[in-house]
Parts: sequence; C-alpha cells; structure tokens
Amino acid sequence: MASDGLIHPTALIETGATLGANVRIGAFCVVGPDVVLGDNVELLNGVTLMGATTLGEGCKVFPQAVLGAPPQNTKHKGGKTKLTIGRNTTIREFVTMHTGTDTSHGETIVGENGNFLAYVHIAHDCIVGDNVTFANAATLGGHVEVGNNVIIGGLTAVHQFVRIGDGAFIGGACGIAGDVIPFGMAEGNRAHLRGFNIIGMKRAGIARAEIYRLRAAYRMLFDEAHPVSENVEKVRIEFADSASVMKIVDFITSRGKRHFCVPPRGAVRDADDDDTV
Repeated sequence: MASDGLIHPTALIETGATLGANVRIGAFCVVGPDVVLGDNVELLNGVTLMGATTLGEGCKVFPQAVLGAPPQNTKHKGGKTKLTIGRNTTIREFVTMHTGTDTSHGETIVGENGNFLAYVHIAHDCIVGDNVTFANAATLGGHVEVGNNVIIGGLTAVHQFVRIGDGAFIGGACGIAGDVIPFGMAEGNRAHLRGFNIIGMKRAGIARAEIYRLRAAYRMLFDEAHPVSENVEKVRIEFADSASVMKIVDFITSRGKRHFCVPPRGAVRDADDDDTV
C-alpha cells in the first residue's frame, strides 16, 4: 500500500492492496487485499471493494457501492476472477459490479468516463465501453456487451448475453431481450426499435447526409417483406461506401444467428423520420 492522500482512520485497507498517489478513502470503507486503486481515486464513506478489482485514475465511488463481489452464477467454481474499471468513472450510491466467472472469460470490464447512477448493477463477464451513462437501477445480466457512448434509462433490465451497439439509446423501464444495433433507439417491454438515436449521432459528428443514408438503410434492413437475413445482404451491397451503415451490418452479422430488437410490425420508419435532422 502506498498513498500520500487522505485515508480516514476507520477505513480498513487490507494488506496487499495497492493505492496510487493522492487516493482519498472515507470513513468505514473496506478495501480488499487484491484491490488496485489508480492515482486520484476517491472513495466516499462506506464503500466496499472486494476481489481482484482495479479502479483507474480519477474514479469516484459514492457511499454503499459494492464492487468486485463474486458472480451470482452457480457455474462459478470459486476461482480468482477480475473486475476492471477504467479511469474517470463515477459510481454512485449502492451500485454493484461483479467479477467474471472462472468458467467464462473471467473478467468484467467497464470502460472509462462512465457515469453509473444509484443502484445500477453490472453482472459477471460484462464488457461495457467508454463514455456510457446508466440511469438509476439500470441492470445488466451476465455476459452483456455494451458499446461506447451508450445511454441506458432508469429501471431498464438487459437480458444476459445481449449486445448493445455503439451510440445506442435505451429508454427507461425497458426489458431488452435482443441485441440493439449501433445508434439504435429502443423502448418498451419487451423493447422494440423506435428508429435511431439522432441526438447521439449528431454528438458523434455524423454528417446530415450520412444520417439520411442510415435512415434509408434502416428502412431497407427492416423491410417486412423479406427476412432481415436477406435484407442485410441488400444493405451491404447498396451502402458499401458508408462506414456508418457497414458498422451496423458488421454488428448484425458478426455473431451468427442472434435475436435482435426490431421495429414493431408496420412501423419500419424511424421515430424522427420527418427529414428534419
């Protein structure tokens, strides 16, 4: 242990824990022996860090968060697995994030610059990208993959093994049982696609002309006259010169036969499809 920061006398720092420079640890925190804290990490009072948990530089963790507990998975045999959290991540009250399982890839990974509001849960073996926002009580089942710049609304539950693509927006109180395409906007229980996250696209610097092309590809992709498996090949040919469209095509085709969130029947046009972007 090494830190020239401020550690409250009631905090328990177990032998073996590694602390970076200027770490601040509040009252009644517990830091386990395999924990690694980067420089300028701040733990407010009552935080519990367990297992082989690593927090990157500048992370801030609020009271009663529990990070690095063993996975809630009966297949886990008790082996040493990891939780890794990127730099400048904010973790609010009562958030829980678990380590991976020793029968899978053994690590739960959370990217940098994330904002996880109160009562968020990230289960074992999830992979979460950078610059994400999870509103209160958003929940990921095991093995979920979340891309960069994703927003998930409060009280939303994501089923195990689901993938959510870069730039997607998930509404509040949703049940996400199928993969959500990059930049997709999904809502409802069970959730359906409601078009694209246009605001997220603009923030990502996608040009207006490219957004129009994405909308055209969306209509072709989810044309109910043909299966998506056929439509995706048409889209691949028609929009081969569009990197944004190819990102969606690659997402759909990269993992074999997957269940996807699709638009409701008869509602292929996206929610903002009024030619105003």
